[in-house]
Amino acid sequence: MGRHVAVLKGGWSAEREVSLKTGAYLALHARANGYRVTEIDVDRNVGTVLAELKPDVVLNGLHGRFGEDGTIQGILEILGLPYSHSGVLASALAMDKHQSKIIFKAAGVPVTHHVVASRGDIAREHVMKPPYVVKPVAEGSSVGIFIVADGASHPPQEILRPDWRGGEELMVERFIPGRELTCAVMGDVALGVTEIVTDLHFYNYEAKYSEGGSRHVLPADIPEGVYDRVQKLALLAHQALGCRGISRADFRYNDRVGEEGELVCLEVNTQPGMTETSLVPELAEYAGHSGEELVRWMVEDATCQR
Repeated sequence: MGRHVAVLKGGWSAEREVSLKTGAYLALHARANGYRVTEIDVDRNVGTVLAELKPDVVLNGLHGRFGEDGTIQGILEILGLPYSHSGVLASALAMDKHQSKIIFKAAGVPVTHHVVASRGDIAREHVMKPPYVVKPVAEGSSVGIFIVADGASHPPQEILRPDWRGGEELMVERFIPGRELTCAVMGDVALGVTEIVTDLHFYNYEAKYSEGGSRHVLPADIPEGVYDRVQKLALLAHQALGCRGISRADFRYNDRVGEEGELVCLEVNTQPGMTETSLVPELAEYAGHSGEELVRWMVEDATCQR
């Protein structure tokens, strides 16, 4: 039997259901490689569980807070267990959309104008002329995002609900009309560029994870220069944050302004989804890596001090 691989999945973030599917994908392909696999539905005693299990490698299939923000990465560093994806600092920076935008801007990655304010202030009156987007500073999978249309009379009041889980400080950013593009990075190589087409209002949680919720056009039908630029910027954003392993950068492309259009980076996902409808496995396959090869690469790439 080969190396002992622990797959972390589930957890208690808003993205638990997606993480369970990512974990299932990682475990399936790890077993196909002949690894001895233990799947762990993560709870708050995960450090104790891992210390007793002592796996050779940890594949991190967690999404959202705790799994994607540097927290679990810190536990893995303390335990000295080699793990996949990005390390403590890059994970924390990428999860905080405000901090990551500061770094992108400094590195020459184009971003859209934004402000950070309390949810009370944002709900009271427009902090920016519509159209704009309201989103949690540190959530993934489009959880808690609202698009405020041009001419809207008031901001979204849903953010004041008592069951709101998106934090007290929220980000408001200028809405960029146009097309949704994404590009994965594997190690130090940018893979292809996918355009995501959805009939829904925007590429939200439902569009991401429902069967038929969105259509992926790969390779994206965009000018060659824009395609190349997305790849270059995805790699630059990955490197600027200090990411490792696999990441995925999301962009908006408005092809109706100027000669070359407006291209901005929205965020980098350090723990992109790995499900049957996910973008990264599809992009890897397009680059010639089967699911089995992709997961084997992740296991071999795993280290501490990431």
